[in-house]
Amino acid sequence: MRDPLRPFVPQYHGMVTRGEQCYMRLEDLLSGLRRPVIMDCKMGLRTYQEEELAKALNKATFRSDMYQKMVKMDPSALSAEEHAQRGVTKWRYLQWRDTTSSTSTLGFRIEGIMMADGSVQRDFKKILTSAKVTEAFLYFTKSQLDILKAYHTRLLALSDALTNSSFFRTHEVIGSSLLFVHEHSSKASVWMIDFGKTTPVHDTIKLRHNIPWTEGSREDGYLIGLTSLITSLSQAISVASCQEEDSSGEGQSIT
Repeated sequence: MRDPLRPFVPQYHGMVTRGEQCYMRLEDLLSGLRRPVIMDCKMGLRTYQEEELAKALNKATFRSDMYQKMVKMDPSALSAEEHAQRGVTKWRYLQWRDTTSSTSTLGFRIEGIMMADGSVQRDFKKILTSAKVTEAFLYFTKSQLDILKAYHTRLLALSDALTNSSFFRTHEVIGSSLLFVHEHSSKASVWMIDFGKTTPVHDTIKLRHNIPWTEGSREDGYLIGLTSLITSLSQAISVASCQEEDSSGEGQSIT
């Protein structure tokens, strides 16, 4: 049976082999776009799997690279012991990233934005409120109402598809992203990508995706993030509409 999520993921075109490695061939979501504008939103209330938590507790492996990333952003977040060993576990780093971004407050975080000129902005890690996300959407779309409305419509359709998807009910979706793509002259769209940490749950479990995670529940909070995104987009549409009305009014008064 065709799952309702099918229109929201890249098409699968089989496997290809390069040397000793096999890869999936997927649809190019940027095909035909000359100057695409792209935003990556990491979805859910957490970006680590429960298995990673168990592994960190049973057999800790300390990562110096992740320690350095934490030192660069907030050295006070590290304990004296972590400073002494100059390393943190992957789970500790991912948990810290989640709690210091909108992942833990809104159920998603903006990973980065690439504008039409190729410039990339990644300074969104400290965005914690819906109002700041609204500002990011206005920046990303340059307050273009048609693009904002197209994204809003697409997310509402995705919400319906997720609600009716048997795949979604039976899979824990961790570390997956929503890819927002538009071009000045073409329709905007949103795609679900990055399923490397998407895993099936036991037959007796039916995930809700709209409640906070507790250890052992396998809940990911994906729908909490999607609802937050839709709310911020609605606010961005209101702001852009007011800006357009003000601009139109100024033009009429000049004439």
